[in-house]
Amino acid sequence: MDKLIITIAPTGNVPTKAMNPSVPITVDEIVKDIKACHERGAAVAHIHVRDAQGQPTSDRTLFKEVLDRLDQEKINIIKQVSTGARGGDNTVAWRGQMLDLNAHMASLSTGSSNFPSGVNANAPDLINALAVKMYAHGIKPEIEAFDVAMISNAKQLLKKGVLKGPLHFNLVMNVPGSIEGTTKNLLFMVESLPQGSTWTVSGIGRSQVTMLTMAILMGGHVRTGLEDVLELERGVPASNPLLVERIIKIAKAVGREVASVEEAKRILGIV
Repeated sequence: MDKLIITIAPTGNVPTKAMNPSVPITVDEIVKDIKACHERGAAVAHIHVRDAQGQPTSDRTLFKEVLDRLDQEKINIIKQVSTGARGGDNTVAWRGQMLDLNAHMASLSTGSSNFPSGVNANAPDLINALAVKMYAHGIKPEIEAFDVAMISNAKQLLKKGVLKGPLHFNLVMNVPGSIEGTTKNLLFMVESLPQGSTWTVSGIGRSQVTMLTMAILMGGHVRTGLEDVLELERGVPASNPLLVERIIKIAKAVGREVASVEEAKRILGIV
């Protein structure tokens, strides 16, 4: 079993300061939280940015500010940018505008799904074009699978040569409108992956501890952060560093070692 890769997703598209005052919104806040989480054991930073009004955006300038600051402050972490559908216009030009920057990885949803208040729309042409741009800039896609059909489509794209193996997946469990976060569903998702794939699990909301503990026990990797869960327990607000610390405790309790950044790069096949 490989060592455990911990991804921190500090911001996301949905959380606000009103929901949890610890949600990092500005570039300074995002970089500060990534640094604190890296110091605690996170090897990957899944990065979203917000505009001056605190709204999600794909603005290349803001992504560049975050990535440059991480480099300037010598925060040695795998930088993964989001190309998600909530950041503005649903076009390749808008959603992929940050893919020429100094990132190691980028998110790539290989299908459409429902979010609580809208559609996570990813048309076939858009998926293909984003993948092509990622590979052109030496960026490894992380396949965001909100349902089993997205795994099936990733397999088809792998056969067609649009995607290049071995693939890395993030299995997003328990988003309302998508696959429910249950042990049975997680097992089914993992069994559906193409041979040789690596995989991470994101457990949304109350499914977080159960889904991530299962991933740790099964040999997968985990993502945590305020993008995915706002409370440590009912009525107790979380913070990004506290969420990483909780994963470290779970991993130690079950005897799973945590991967360094260099070890994570080897596991993920990142040069």
